Amino acid sequence: MTEKKSPVGFGLIGCGIIADIHAQGILNTEEAVLAAVYDTKRDSAVKLTEKYGGDICGSMEELLARGDVEVVCICTPSGMHAEQTAMAAQAGKHVLVEKPMAIRLDDVERMIEVCAANDVLLATVFPRRMSPQAAYARQVISEGRLGKLSLCSAYVMLYRDQAYYDSAGWRGTWAMDGGGAMMNQGIHTVDMLQWLVGPVASLSAKAKAVLRHIEVEDTVIATLEFANGALGVLEITTTARDGKGQRLVIHGDKGVLVIEEDTIVSLEIEGEQVQLPEFEPFKVIPDGHRLQIQDMAHAVREGREPVVTGEEGRHSLEIILGTYEASRQRKEIELQTGTPAL
Repeated sequence: MTEKKSPVGFGLIGCGIIADIHAQGILNTEEAVLAAVYDTKRDSAVKLTEKYGGDICGSMEELLARGDVEVVCICTPSGMHAEQTAMAAQAGKHVLVEKPMAIRLDDVERMIEVCAANDVLLATVFPRRMSPQAAYARQVISEGRLGKLSLCSAYVMLYRDQAYYDSAGWRGTWAMDGGGAMMNQGIHTVDMLQWLVGPVASLSAKAKAVLRHIEVEDTVIATLEFANGALGVLEITTTARDGKGQRLVIHGDKGVLVIEEDTIVSLEIEGEQVQLPEFEPFKVIPDGHRLQIQDMAHAVREGREPVVTGEEGRHSLEIILGTYEASRQRKEIELQTGTPAL
């Protein structure tokens, strides 16, 4: 008879909106338990623990000193992630950090290095990857069923009014948000595109605040060249009043794949009568977070890497930062990435 392993203890740093999703995921994961939380605003911590349990800590250091906290979920503004990840790793805690991992590539490198040096796991949150339809799409492409890829594009049409940016001092700032529509909202779609198609070799772009009074962009367009030779376009905005959401369109010489939100709406392959499998129901929030939390718990107990490692979190950030640099310099930017082409 196999001995049942004890649940992995999780601690939350930051008790805002996204922390609520993490707490739900922990509560609904048999392999995990919420041990403790910390927020500079104690009222936020109280509100969260009243719903999901766990102890309230008076400081981050207090939470990191607890023996029952094995994994720390970092749910604070993006500009704080690097330092908090380093503190957690040095305290011997595994880290699950919200997207984006950080707002500078050198900070991401430091996060990866400090976690490796302290022999702890580092994972970043990209819940769309956990969709069974996303996994199927990646398999179709990696098997070459679409043939040689030619045009691979992504579109994110969302709406955030000025009140959204005014609701928190860190929103829409370079120092804490690290960017706007692309960094905060579009990063999931950017990650999905490069995860499915392969690394981006070079890009040119234009990013600006068209309608909102913010430091960062509310609209961005970019043209991409992938390492496999395919071309693509990124269109991302938070000014779309119709709020159509995410759309990926991937063309090859043998077929085309279209994903809207987390659903494959079209898959045409030359010479095949394609019949999509029946997928398990999936909602990116909260299902994606719950599945990543479950995976992290298993990774800790099994001594393996999580499905979305810190290295994986680097790739999408490089595309976003490259887009900003291309826009500032008004020229094509070449990227360096370690992701192999499919």
